[in-house]
Amino acid sequence: MSADVTEQQSDDDRQRSRDLSLRSTQPPTQAPGYEAQRLLGTGAYGEVWVGRDLNTGRQVAIKFYAHRRSVDWSLLSREVEKLVFLSADRYVVQLLDVGWDADPPYYVMEYIENGSLDEMLRRQGTLSITDAVDLWKDICLGLAHAHGKGVLHCDLKPANILLDSDNRPRLADFGQSRLSHEQRPALGTLFYMAPEQADLQAVPDVRWDVYALGSILYCLLIGLPPHRNDDSVTHIDTAGDLADRLARYRKLIVTAPLPSEHRRVSGMDRALADIIDRCLAPHPADRFANVQEVLDALNAREQARSRRPMLVLGFAGPVLLLSAMLFFGFRGYEQALRETANVAQQAAVDNNTFAAQLAAEKVTVKIANFFDLCRQEAGRAELDEFLKPLKDLNSLATLNRSLSTDNEITVARAEFVNDPRRAALNSYLDRRLQKYKSAAAKDPRAPKFSSIFVVDRFGTQLGVVFDEDAVASNIGRNVAHRSYFSGIPEVPEFPRATVNPRHIEQTHLSNVFQSSSTRRWKVAISSPLWSDKEEFMGVFVLTVNLSDFELIGSTASADRFPVLVDGRHGESAGTIVHHPLYEELQATSSKLPKEFFEKRVPAEVLNGSNLKDNDGGNYQDPLGEHPLGADQYNRPWIAVAAPVKLPDASQAETGLVVLMQEDYRRVIAPVQQLGRRLLREGLIALAAVIALSIGLWWFVIRLFREPKKEIRVTALNTSQSTPQQDAPTLAQTIKARKKG
Repeated sequence: MSADVTEQQSDDDRQRSRDLSLRSTQPPTQAPGYEAQRLLGTGAYGEVWVGRDLNTGRQVAIKFYAHRRSVDWSLLSREVEKLVFLSADRYVVQLLDVGWDADPPYYVMEYIENGSLDEMLRRQGTLSITDAVDLWKDICLGLAHAHGKGVLHCDLKPANILLDSDNRPRLADFGQSRLSHEQRPALGTLFYMAPEQADLQAVPDVRWDVYALGSILYCLLIGLPPHRNDDSVTHIDTAGDLADRLARYRKLIVTAPLPSEHRRVSGMDRALADIIDRCLAPHPADRFANVQEVLDALNAREQARSRRPMLVLGFAGPVLLLSAMLFFGFRGYEQALRETANVAQQAAVDNNTFAAQLAAEKVTVKIANFFDLCRQEAGRAELDEFLKPLKDLNSLATLNRSLSTDNEITVARAEFVNDPRRAALNSYLDRRLQKYKSAAAKDPRAPKFSSIFVVDRFGTQLGVVFDEDAVASNIGRNVAHRSYFSGIPEVPEFPRATVNPRHIEQTHLSNVFQSSSTRRWKVAISSPLWSDKEEFMGVFVLTVNLSDFELIGSTASADRFPVLVDGRHGESAGTIVHHPLYEELQATSSKLPKEFFEKRVPAEVLNGSNLKDNDGGNYQDPLGEHPLGADQYNRPWIAVAAPVKLPDASQAETGLVVLMQEDYRRVIAPVQQLGRRLLREGLIALAAVIALSIGLWWFVIRLFREPKKEIRVTALNTSQSTPQQDAPTLAQTIKARKKG
């Protein structure tokens, strides 16, 4: 900032003042009533000494105008006039005394201890935004007071602002100042001077000082005045004359981009940056009209900053309240949705429990009907007529003798199969099967049988007929190991007939078994054959395809249907023996895929433990994992099991389990639909609240925000000549700088 000087002295005068300052150990003259103690500095017009008021002991500053011939006494008298005019103003360095008749003349001012603002910036560099604004506001207040008394400073810069003992600013050096009614131009200091001020015909304007204020605050924050850099200084200093120099300065300020370095200062807020921009507007009309407007803008900024915590609280409060409402609302929404889904699921479980029990009872009734039919067929006298002739067959005796050899058994079996009396039994059994088949063709509710056969008391199969076209026959083979004969779980096949093998005593439902030809699951209903003397004569057996069991009737659908499962303990536990998919495949395939039976229904589903803790929607249909069933059955199900019981007083479980499946998604679909509707309504309400809040905040911000005035940057027409008033002094300054 060494170049920020308003110079009015010739080269010779400047050299003489330097020489004088080097040898100054005594003041140029004695000021009556004051004692000059030490040299404070030298200037264009003379020296400034620190002295003491002999009457009060107060420190003062005495300015001696030692270079009389270079002094513009009109300027000096005007400065004294302005200082007198501003007497008692706390923001201005006060004039105490004037020695017009002394040689050299002098005037006495109050002594400001901490030097100039320019010196402070040299010592400690730029200021923080808070310190800079506090200092700048006092400068604005001091300038506003001066303007209020009709005094325009016209050369405001850091070097002309002194700092008192409290580091508060005091305006000094009113040598270029003008009264508001004066029409004479006044040149200030480059880069602190408004562009329109750089004209020797310019009329003083309060907006000159407004521009200087913006430059000072900019300098406090950045360290240099706006637009000042090596290129701009060189461009101006290389001007040929004063007119060219002023024109270059005006053009530089008016056409250069608006300064922006201050906006990058840490902690800079938009309001303060806008104040600086408006002060530095190159066009006077874009600037603040006066210093009071600058103070009003500062006060508005301070009010906005003081309101900021309340505004933030006013914004954060609703946001926090809304966030809390959203949190607890969404939490309550999820909990309500979950509880409602649990209620719907429990209702589905209850409904399906009833349906599964109903289906299981229907199977029990179906089995009871089969039991009755089996007992009726076993007790028919006509059957006995066909069985009696077989007792005398040697081939059958050989088959039932435990000591028969394998060769004897093979020969006897072939003879037995082809015996006409056995064939007559087979014909009788076929007639009975065709009768049931014919009835089933007329009435779908009529019983259907897969096969009918008879076994003698040793377990040898006497005759058999099948509903299928081609099946393997066990005629002549011993089947005493099968559950329909023994009444117990099956054991390995007997190699020979045994005497008095274990047999059933009453009508019996066998274990589930699989057809070797169709892989369909079957069950056998067997009833003992008794002689007139109540002797066990054998077993009459009806076999039924489990796929022919009507479990639930017309209420079944793709989303809700029963499944029959083998619930016995052992390797086959959990095997699906009847499923809607089986019925679909029967129309296109004679055999069910073997892979269907490799996966099992989990035990926790069969025993009902999957329904604990409202977790019934986690069942995955095993057939959903197979490609043939993936499209329709690969989804979560609610599965409820009910055991099928025997149709007798024991009510013992048969080992069959009815599993009622219902699509979990269908059960909770109404809940999810309700949830989506509630969520949609909630989001609409939330959007409305947010929109209303944003609208209110927009209104509040617009209400309290100062409108930002657009600042123009345009080219300046520099073709017109600049008057040469007061040119000699500035021309001398230019010449002196070139020599330096």
